[in-house]
Amino acid sequence: MIKIIKFLVRCLLVLLYRVEVTGIENYHKAGKRTLIVANHTSLLDGIILYAWLPETPTFAINTDIASKKSFHFFLRFVDLFEMDHTSPLSLKSMIKFIKEDNKAVIFPEGRITVTGTLMKIYEGPALIADKADATILPIAIDGAQLSPFSYIKDRGHIKRFPKISVKILPPEKIQLPNGISSHDRRKIAASKLQQLMFNLQFSTFSYDKTLFTAICEAASKYGNKLIILEDINNIELTYKQLFTRLIILANKIEKNTVSGEHVGVLLPNVNAIGVIFLALQYLGRVPAMLNFSAGTQNIIKACETANIKTVYTSRAFIDKANLGELITDLQFHVNITYLEDLRDQISLMDKVTGLIKGRNPLKYYRRRGIPDSHSPMVILFTSGSEGVPKGVVLSHQNILSNFAQVRIHIGFKPSDIVFTCLPLFHSFGLNAGFIMPLLGGSKVYLYPTPLHYRVIPQLVYEKNATIFFGTNTFFKGYAKHAHPYDFNNLRYVVAGAEKLREDTKQLYMEKFGIRILEGYGVTETSPVISVNTPIVSRSGSVGLAMPYVKTYLEPVEGIEQGGRLVVKGPNIMMGYLLHDSDGKIIPPITERGEGWHDTGDIADIDEEGYISILGRAKRFAKLGGEMVSLTAVEELATYTWPDSSHAAVSIPDEKKGEKIILVTDNHDANKKQIQEAARNLKYGEIYIPRKIVLAEELPVLGTGKIDYIQLSTMVMQAEQEGSGLIQKIGNLVKKSAPESSEELSSQE
Repeated sequence: MIKIIKFLVRCLLVLLYRVEVTGIENYHKAGKRTLIVANHTSLLDGIILYAWLPETPTFAINTDIASKKSFHFFLRFVDLFEMDHTSPLSLKSMIKFIKEDNKAVIFPEGRITVTGTLMKIYEGPALIADKADATILPIAIDGAQLSPFSYIKDRGHIKRFPKISVKILPPEKIQLPNGISSHDRRKIAASKLQQLMFNLQFSTFSYDKTLFTAICEAASKYGNKLIILEDINNIELTYKQLFTRLIILANKIEKNTVSGEHVGVLLPNVNAIGVIFLALQYLGRVPAMLNFSAGTQNIIKACETANIKTVYTSRAFIDKANLGELITDLQFHVNITYLEDLRDQISLMDKVTGLIKGRNPLKYYRRRGIPDSHSPMVILFTSGSEGVPKGVVLSHQNILSNFAQVRIHIGFKPSDIVFTCLPLFHSFGLNAGFIMPLLGGSKVYLYPTPLHYRVIPQLVYEKNATIFFGTNTFFKGYAKHAHPYDFNNLRYVVAGAEKLREDTKQLYMEKFGIRILEGYGVTETSPVISVNTPIVSRSGSVGLAMPYVKTYLEPVEGIEQGGRLVVKGPNIMMGYLLHDSDGKIIPPITERGEGWHDTGDIADIDEEGYISILGRAKRFAKLGGEMVSLTAVEELATYTWPDSSHAAVSIPDEKKGEKIILVTDNHDANKKQIQEAARNLKYGEIYIPRKIVLAEELPVLGTGKIDYIQLSTMVMQAEQEGSGLIQKIGNLVKKSAPESSEELSSQE
């Protein structure tokens, strides 16, 4: 009778939801004493597992749910084990039950998700698996969260009959070290189960495809009529309108480019950059995102490095940004094509073709021949903060796997509006601010510059943005001009690209009631390596590594705690394009083999896996044989003068090899104040800068990072001139700071 009921339920679910189940062989590998864990997406989860699992396991459910009358009919057909996660007796009973070689299904979240991502994981299931010495069988459910039976009806896009997929993963056992206390054992077991659930959620998204395929699937999943793009011109685009425009543009670009060609894109954050980026993906070309703030020589070198023959830009943008001289010089090296000229060439037939193909873009994309998912998808360039920019080649799998990793923690939903002012030539802006939201059905509002500190908070408020990405420098600027209510609607505020200062975190908490989540990544990792989340977070760290990202610390001479952070994972780049390398991609490699990337950052990793960034390896000064972190010097300065901006650089010194110069925009700064702060914080004398230089403002790259190359050059120039004056666009530095307030008085 049970087999007949299960068969009928299965047929009904397949008919309505096209349920697809994979990995059933892993169920048989798990053995008898098994704890089956699954993510909890909807009220359908239990019914799906009941219908497809070969045997009928016991379901451990919350006592509150078991008491609801609406469940009584369904609960007649399964064996129940009512549980209270907070009750020791309930846990002991479950442990005894599993020990008797039984299988049980449990949802470690204890409740159905209301965010579309994982909720908090209770310790109870981990304790049960450990004490019962049970095998854990992870099962990932995806798609049911979009059904009317989910709990996100008012928070996202709901479809009457969404496709549901179930993936049974290989069985695992929680391995714990010997000789630890029961408290530590419970804590470590819970942490390991949390990571297992992260891996489970990661597996629900297949990244073995191209970006364009993934965006077409997102449009099908969330609806072609969903608005997903808007810019400063207040022009909104749905998925369908986006596809129509990109196909029209692709027909024009195709005539001047060839398959696999590296094509330069020189545009600000407006709808056009999204359209041309995806048009190039549709054609199988590789967009090379050029940093228009990098300077003429760097842009020319970038074009040479990536073998770029054609650059697409806009006359209106060139005029507004005063980049006429750049174009004059650049046109001797590449063909400059203006979007305005392509627009004038569009005929009625082009528009009709775009409308027809835009209704089913995946069909026509497949006809063209889909590239391999391991092939190059985009070329980005290092910021130039350490030297000549290098081309970073990221594949489709790199970008999509990073989305699969990040969406576990930051759930992009159709109800979200992502405010993107970080430039799309930067990996943080491109992937987190543009690609990831499109894959999650979220609307992206593109703003051309992150530097408008007064305007941006107002727009975040007016557009009801819910997700906001930025850097410490930018967030600090916004906070100075924002009304306390401007950021009221934000769900996530995430900082990256540079270290998040403690004073910035406190400012946002006090003024806006917002906890900024600090993440960490580099261009070479697509870019996210780790991030703090509302669920797993540790102050002073940049969070836990993303699922399936392996890490190790390479020892550095002179640094006792931590080492160079080296990483490996599906989001690690294909490799570098180097100047004069004839277009050959140089894959990442370390002493551990190919695929490992040395981030160049000095980091420390605690027992639970939280990563703390101590500074760039190249941002350590060697004074008398001892390594000193320039980041630590900046933190000392921030503690001393919390309302100002500071940057530390090192320059050659005859006596100690190097000396540290602190540049600050606090014109009341003096050395005595920082010496007192160092004593209060118990910093060594070695962390006190040799000299403090006063600045009107610190030079900032387009990505929001301090331009240390420019800063070092100016400090060196001032030292050589011996004048204490540094010349820079914007009148950067005025003079050296006095040693003390008494010296300041005497100078006046």
